[in-house]
Amino acid sequence: MQSPLVYYRGFRPRLLATPQYRHILLLLFWPLFGLSFHFFENIFSPTRWHIMHCALDDVIPFCEWFIIPYVLWFAYLFFGHAYTFFFDVPAFKRMMSFLISTYVISLVIFAIYPSAQFMRPQFPPRDNPLCQLVFFFYSIDTYTNVCPSLHVVGSMAMMFGLWDTERFKTRNMKIVTFVFTMSICFSTVFVKQHSMIDVVAGFLVSYAVYKMVYQGGYAQLQEHCRTHLARYRSLT
Repeated sequence: MQSPLVYYRGFRPRLLATPQYRHILLLLFWPLFGLSFHFFENIFSPTRWHIMHCALDDVIPFCEWFIIPYVLWFAYLFFGHAYTFFFDVPAFKRMMSFLISTYVISLVIFAIYPSAQFMRPQFPPRDNPLCQLVFFFYSIDTYTNVCPSLHVVGSMAMMFGLWDTERFKTRNMKIVTFVFTMSICFSTVFVKQHSMIDVVAGFLVSYAVYKMVYQGGYAQLQEHCRTHLARYRSLT
């Protein structure tokens, strides 16, 4: 059985500023994001909504079975956070850097380019529990602020975060997490919560931030800024 990397039994609030426990503060992002998303969903009133739709959306059928991976996204987020938080703190920090970056970019896009979609069926096409579950999510989730898909960027964050750990960087575990992640991403179009445009946009945002977080982009940018700042100081 794998042992935790950090033993949280000794944690006290006064220790939050110490290197051992400082990463806990990263979890404050979630309530801050929740308040921000609530603003965009319920208070922000743009003069125009950009409708997300493409020809491929009309080809993809509604399939209620995809509500299963769609709902499992929430468990995926919890597992990815919990596993890295307890067993690989450096991976947790990088995963949170990815999450915070992609979600902040998404909020900026929601502000600049408000989006909506109108592809949901008006009535359940079949009378079964899965269709009822789909329509339950319709009732609690809006059809606005859909591009890029937060389901996509959140799933990609968990996949990259788990791949960053020793347990999940093996070939078999990478295949399992990749297939599971893709099933969540594409479930969004089969339950008509998103357009393929939203999914592609989520992939593009994730790819750009992946290059920064996991391939040294942030470190290179910091070094570049430090170099120019040193040159500026030497001239003054």
